[in-house]
Amino acid sequence: MSTAEQHESPGRRTVLRAAVAGGVATAAVAALDAVPARAAESAGGRRFDSDSPRFTLAVLPDTQYLFDADSSDPAPLRETFRYLAADRSEANIAFMTHLGDVTEHGTEDEIRRAAQTFRTLHGKVPYSVLAGNHDIASSTDDQRGDSAYLREFGPRRYASMPTFRGASPDGYNSYHVLRAAGREWLVLALDWRISDKGLGWAQGVLDAHPTLPAVLTTHDLAWAEEDGSASLSGHGQRLWDGLVRGNDQIFLALGGHYWPPGRTVLTNDADNDVHVHITNYQDRYYGGAGMIRTYGFDLVRGVIDVETFAPWFLARDPERRAPLEAETVELTGPADRFSLSIDFDERFRGFSPVAVPKPRPASAVMPRGTVAYWRFDTSGMTTAPDGAPVTDGSVVRDLSGHGNDLTVGRLHASGPEALTWSPDHHPGQPAHASLRFDGGKTPDRGAVLRTGSKAPLNSEKFPRGYTIETFVRLPEPFEGDHSWMGILSWEGRNGDAGKTTGWSPLEPTCSLNLSPERFLQFVVYPHRQDADPTSWSHAVPVGRWMHIAVVNDGRRTVMYVDGSKIARNPAAPSTGIATLGKPFVLGATQFDEAFGQGFYGWIGDTRIVDRPLRTRDFLTPFD
Repeated sequence: MSTAEQHESPGRRTVLRAAVAGGVATAAVAALDAVPARAAESAGGRRFDSDSPRFTLAVLPDTQYLFDADSSDPAPLRETFRYLAADRSEANIAFMTHLGDVTEHGTEDEIRRAAQTFRTLHGKVPYSVLAGNHDIASSTDDQRGDSAYLREFGPRRYASMPTFRGASPDGYNSYHVLRAAGREWLVLALDWRISDKGLGWAQGVLDAHPTLPAVLTTHDLAWAEEDGSASLSGHGQRLWDGLVRGNDQIFLALGGHYWPPGRTVLTNDADNDVHVHITNYQDRYYGGAGMIRTYGFDLVRGVIDVETFAPWFLARDPERRAPLEAETVELTGPADRFSLSIDFDERFRGFSPVAVPKPRPASAVMPRGTVAYWRFDTSGMTTAPDGAPVTDGSVVRDLSGHGNDLTVGRLHASGPEALTWSPDHHPGQPAHASLRFDGGKTPDRGAVLRTGSKAPLNSEKFPRGYTIETFVRLPEPFEGDHSWMGILSWEGRNGDAGKTTGWSPLEPTCSLNLSPERFLQFVVYPHRQDADPTSWSHAVPVGRWMHIAVVNDGRRTVMYVDGSKIARNPAAPSTGIATLGKPFVLGATQFDEAFGQGFYGWIGDTRIVDRPLRTRDFLTPFD
């Protein structure tokens, strides 16, 4: 239909499935809530990783021209299903949802052919289907009663899927609960024309699952201009007013029916974004050829990557694709290929706040061999209000009991702001506190914490290996004139230790530093070897906490950032540290004859153990 006609006529279809009619008892469907969603991890031998932070939701829009009386051709859709089943493990496909208008006329023959085609996906990837205006009598709502569509795509079709949790009494609205990225997600599949009873049922589903982020799928939701900018349709506005805007759980709403595709972002009553998308390619070559859209959720990067392609054309030899096949194999315009930036924790905070781990006592994080452990909460020091200066002479106790207390001092002519107390901390940090260092150049400034002259750590050689850990956060934006910055070090000079290799004989025997390009550098002059093996990280991020660990097993040294081994770890032998009885320093490194600028950012819990630890035994465990 034309764009003008689309704006006036009712929409096509919704995403997902049908409800409890056609002989399936309401009680039986309700009982499906007891089926564990985690069972969906493996289907047909194809493994889905429900704990990976990355997963895919596949979206299939209007397929009506593939099931159009005697001109039907299910081959494209079969290839799409074959692709989804074959690619389930690699793309970590959690679910597929159809947005309605399965068929052109909704006849028993068309519906039967479509149902047979969908059976090829059954048991391989869980899915939902919902009725569009071409699948049923378009003048009716979900109280229409029996239909050819309901008999084939009603609740019985999904009853064996572990994601299926129930349907409305009429059978035309349903919902699934998926386990993906280590949590559960709700998918609502609503009829093309949901009644007031249906809206009440949908609200009941949301009320029964108040902590689950929800994706709403329906057939008629929004229409778009040629530039891809979208607006709610009349029915979409009813859904928005009656369900979406008042339920903060719904963060993504998907519809078909109209073309061209498009998207918009609306603000709900909780002042949060709701992404509204139109997906429909029936106007494209071969009725869209079973084209799918994939929503790649990446909870590490905080994005959803969206791609649109036709597996039927993709499967063909590129040299033998017809011109229109080659043109349609993948759509790359801004309405078809894009990324959504979403801070999932923040977006879901209102209904599913992230449980903040409680502080862990020092006694719980001091494994055998702990030689020093410093933290900046009340267990380790006298705390202050957020942003208050930590005065010179303040002491941070060594909680290991070995007497390696740290004393605060300022560098150069630095003022009070050079070191302040902060409640900010890494989410996995045992203590919920840190120190904010305001080091810089022009002129050099900063603050340091140093062990006393007789602290045993000053002379510890670590012949059996060691683990040095700390938590660090760099400010965002990373402003100012910053040169090399020390995070921690020993003051002893490698030249005094008799080392002849290295950059300078005045370089400390061990230091963890940050380059002007934000590369971490750990350089150590071993106790036994005349060498300076140096580890280099990638450019580390600003604005978020990271855990840094340096692990030496008595032979070589490896640096880890957030539990991940970096690439540039030296293979050179490295046994112990050539400490010389000089103080250990937190917050700077003394290059040449004096300290330069101090550290710029936050430092949290810092621990030193005289043996190599596994990542699962770090201050914040990494499995």
